[in-house]
Amino acid sequence: MKHLGKTLIGVAVVAALAGGGYWFVQQRAAQNPETRYKFATVEKGDVTQTVSANGTLTPLVLVNVGTQVSGTVRKLYVDFNSKVSAGQKLVELDQSLLQTVARQSQANVVNVQTSYDLAKANEARMRALLDKEYISRQDYDQSLQSLKSAQAQLLQAKAAADKDQVNLGYSVITSPVSGVVVARLVDIGQTVAASFQTPTLIQIAQDLTKMAIDTSFAEADIGNIKEGMPVRFTVDAFPNRSFQGVVQQIRLNPTNTQNVVTYNVRINVDNPELVLLPGMTAYVSIGVQKRPGALLVPNAALRFKPADAAGKKESDAGKPAGGGQGNGAPVGGQGGKAKKRDSQSGTVYVLAEGEIKPLTVQIGITDNRNTEIVSGELKEGDRIVTGENSNGDKKPSSVGMRMF
Repeated sequence: MKHLGKTLIGVAVVAALAGGGYWFVQQRAAQNPETRYKFATVEKGDVTQTVSANGTLTPLVLVNVGTQVSGTVRKLYVDFNSKVSAGQKLVELDQSLLQTVARQSQANVVNVQTSYDLAKANEARMRALLDKEYISRQDYDQSLQSLKSAQAQLLQAKAAADKDQVNLGYSVITSPVSGVVVARLVDIGQTVAASFQTPTLIQIAQDLTKMAIDTSFAEADIGNIKEGMPVRFTVDAFPNRSFQGVVQQIRLNPTNTQNVVTYNVRINVDNPELVLLPGMTAYVSIGVQKRPGALLVPNAALRFKPADAAGKKESDAGKPAGGGQGNGAPVGGQGGKAKKRDSQSGTVYVLAEGEIKPLTVQIGITDNRNTEIVSGELKEGDRIVTGENSNGDKKPSSVGMRMF
């Protein structure tokens, strides 16, 4: 019995030693940077910085066809998507009232014409009597004045008749341009009133093979955008297809919405296949800067910070691997306060001699995935940390024998 107790104690000691050794090995493995962290290799490549915004596709020339006279729509010659040519009939209004007014004007012209003829005959007779000195000069002047007044009234009546005739012609609305009808805003029997504002009846896109995007960019981005820059955009109708455009105009009139200043940028787009339709939302991206052959690091590497570095001072975390103070790194000032970090500097963690070390670098442009490294001790081929493995910070479970 005594011998059995010694045997159990020996087995327990051996198991404890084995479990401790296994725990020690796992803990060392967990502290190994190759196991704990995710790495990426610094490479060279091309990077393009872009600015993005949303906009709306519109026809390059959109004509709103209205009416200058009031009336009831009697005929419609076109419908949605109808192709029209310049001068083609679009809408015809009821002409009954306009024809009546035109006839009244013509009758008034005839009436005034007879008054003018009478005044002209009277002036001729009075002139003959004046030559024979049968009447005074004053009597002749009165007849001449009546003639001129009748002549003026005749001209006025003819002008009113011409106006009413033109209004009668306006009852037939024709297309001012060739294109495609994109909107019809009236129906047969509808009354339109052209009083203070011309009502729109038809909208015509002159050429849907040439379209435009009206979009707005913030004032922080507008300085990098220039006329003639190439543009890439997508639409929801074709999410896997990219389209091309060109910046046509940067309009100088700003829009201020809740203290946010934006500028309208108009982009010209070719649409030879007619797949882009008016009103589509375009997701625009403009490449404003490009660096070929730049030294690139993933953006995740610039965001990474080791968990055990949370308690360290910012000045310590920003020191480069060589122990010196890097460009843009914070420097201890008076009173123990650190200077503000340069907005163009960043810190990456490099694997060196089996350990990760912070390295301060100067950064350039970014494409939201990779960032250009302008200066610093980082070089091509270095391995930098982009994150921690999901199980890298877990401590290994201890293994042993439970004692009874």
